[in-house]
Amino acid sequence: MSRLDFAPKIDDIKVTEIKRGLGVFTPKPGKAASFAALKATLKKAGYTLDSAEITVAGVLAREGAGWWVEVEGSKQRFAVEGASLQQMMGEIAEGSRVEITGDWQTVGKDADLRETIRARALKKVEAAPPANQELLTGISNVQVALRGTGGEPNPPVAPVRTTSPGLTVYQGGAVTPRYFYARQHLGGLKVNRHSLRVAVSYTPTPTLQFEAEVPFNSTSFDDGTGAGSGRGLGNIMLWAKHRFYRTLETWGDKQAAVRFGLELPTGKKDAPDEVELSAPEFVRRQLGAIDGGFAVHADLTFSQAHHRWIYGANLQGALRSERDGFRLGHEVRLNTDLEYVLLPFKYRSPTKELFLILETTTMLRDRGRARGQTVAGSSSSEFYLAPALQYIATSRLVLEASLQLPVSHSSGAQALRTDKNLLIGVRYLY
Repeated sequence: MSRLDFAPKIDDIKVTEIKRGLGVFTPKPGKAASFAALKATLKKAGYTLDSAEITVAGVLAREGAGWWVEVEGSKQRFAVEGASLQQMMGEIAEGSRVEITGDWQTVGKDADLRETIRARALKKVEAAPPANQELLTGISNVQVALRGTGGEPNPPVAPVRTTSPGLTVYQGGAVTPRYFYARQHLGGLKVNRHSLRVAVSYTPTPTLQFEAEVPFNSTSFDDGTGAGSGRGLGNIMLWAKHRFYRTLETWGDKQAAVRFGLELPTGKKDAPDEVELSAPEFVRRQLGAIDGGFAVHADLTFSQAHHRWIYGANLQGALRSERDGFRLGHEVRLNTDLEYVLLPFKYRSPTKELFLILETTTMLRDRGRARGQTVAGSSSSEFYLAPALQYIATSRLVLEASLQLPVSHSSGAQALRTDKNLLIGVRYLY
């Protein structure tokens, strides 16, 4: 709704009862409101507006056989209808200041298009309010009821490591800084990796999202005879995601999306030399800040929410090119996601949810290249489990943590093995 001119900021829209899909907001002062525009915007976001009740304050006017109320701030006019209208009006005369509450609709076409209120309550306002009392000089309350949103909670959240088909719900997007710590080994070689990845996304339409991610990597190693470290910018990632399917049901939300990414050869390409580490070229190049040069990524993702459960999966592939004769192997990943809303036990409105999450990753990586030659013993087959916690602190702020652990790992003699991977992230929606 924040895409509408008359809608307030998202933080000012209050969900009063999520099981019945009820929400309340006060439109911006001085802006004309439209039921048809509200309904169309919600439909684009995947929701069906079942009904809306509105409260309007203004001057009562008569035109022919009909009654109108004109909002003093925006000068917008609402046609007032209702079987008991004359009874509710009583002694109220034309030109009086009134407050009307009732069912809101947009009716007619073209020149006959108008906003109507089927009055449920009508009262006279005795005097003009002070200028700073906006609620009495315009539309003070709109209560919307969305069809097909009842049941258990279904907040717009995303898994931690599995690609989500969802888009950010604000006109804008999200800023997501994430810290990763990974411990790896290969024989007697011990490797510690620290990475800070900052992603910024933007959602221009209800079906399209763009994202850019900038990583900064730091690596240290020790093989028992010597140690070293290095740090630098990694390859920048650019993503475009199209959500091509979404359906809302009484007990959940299904959606699917396709995403394409370009990995740009912007990262630092330096790696330890033979003096710093006595190891094959391919092993030493894995300790740098990049996995190769230009790469193309693509994935297909699906998720389903049902009561307090959310489950989903995504299939992702990467085709890499060489940079200075080095690249990791081409890669295919299958990620799965299972989530449960642990808190609150009695769910009435969004935010303050605590999610228990279990994700899996199955990865197949082909042989890589070093010095422009295919490297034997550089392929790998890996399977990981990643328990996680996610907390929806506010309608804009999400906190998350995940620990990825290996279950099985079959790799060649020159492929580093991951012992654990810790992720701590923050997502801020703007």
